[in-house]
Amino acid sequence: MKSDGQRFGEAAEILAQQWLRKKGYRILERNIRLPGGELDMIVRHGDMLVFVEVKARRTDKYGGAPYAIHRSKEQRMIKLAAQYMAQLSPETFHAGPCRFDVILCQQKLNGPIEIQHIENAFEVSGEDLRW
Repeated sequence: MKSDGQRFGEAAEILAQQWLRKKGYRILERNIRLPGGELDMIVRHGDMLVFVEVKARRTDKYGGAPYAIHRSKEQRMIKLAAQYMAQLSPETFHAGPCRFDVILCQQKLNGPIEIQHIENAFEVSGEDLRW
């Protein structure tokens, strides 16, 4: 049986997916498990490959959703993205630009969930994406 927190997290991911589709993004994959972790979503926006992390919080405790992404999480996302791209065949993956976005889903006082989409949430050098 799933906890309230797990159900809230799943609902936030569905809302994030709907948000992205409305904005013209194409969802390629969700919840990709790789050695070392999971990528929440991989989407396409024009020619840009976008790795999306969804963070959901039900309270502002500890700063809320904006404070859920820290440097170690960024580094883990970069490593997982490099693994993902390394396993794709050249026919599937055409080298091009990629970026890392974060979608913050924050619920305040049992009200509706507010969504904040941070495009290009952190900088990544080409060296970091080598696997």
